[in-house]
Amino acid sequence: MNTLSKNRKKILKEIDLKKVYTIEEAINLLRENSFVKFDETLDIAIKLNIDSNKTDQNIRGVINLPKGIGKTIKIAVMAKGDKAKEAKENGADIVGDDELSNKILSGKIDFDILITTPDMMPAVGKLAKILGPKGLMPNAKFGTVTQDLSSAIKNTKLGQVRFKNDKSGIVHAGVGKIKFKNADLLENIKAFYDVIHKSKPEAIKGSFIKKVTIASTMGFGLTINQGDLR
Repeated sequence: MNTLSKNRKKILKEIDLKKVYTIEEAINLLRENSFVKFDETLDIAIKLNIDSNKTDQNIRGVINLPKGIGKTIKIAVMAKGDKAKEAKENGADIVGDDELSNKILSGKIDFDILITTPDMMPAVGKLAKILGPKGLMPNAKFGTVTQDLSSAIKNTKLGQVRFKNDKSGIVHAGVGKIKFKNADLLENIKAFYDVIHKSKPEAIKGSFIKKVTIASTMGFGLTINQGDLR
């Protein structure tokens, strides 16, 4: 912890937390000042001009990032019969119905995403108290309740990212690894910014996006110029 604190203090001498950086400047600073041995994720945080207490102002959705997220996603699929076969043939890591349900009920959750067919939702609904708090509850809006398991599995493996604003009106997401090429990170960041910008609720008048910051897993958040993203 002391070493971590020393490193963070050293980084603070190299960056200006009040400055608005270009994307290139911010990415390079985060990469140059990374002091951990693992490949950090580059996270984006977009502060929205919304009142999260009003349901018509909240946003949520899903995006397939063009350059992926640099992470292996472990997918579980709850399906029966031919759909279970389809899931296995298309690369699902775990496939099952009652057996998978019982595994989840026992607390054994060793997957990142759960996809299911509509007919399985009554069974999945019984797992809501376990899956919900972990952000694993399948949702048709996110493409995780579907008959087209092939596309759902493929898109998730390629780098599908789900998003929704928190109570503070901020949307967070991982948009790649810090060791990605700058051009690839920029493409992912622009794609994510664009989908958020287009998600502006009709109830919002005027400016929608107030601030955009990026940070590495262990780094500080740097504010970036929105003009670079448009």
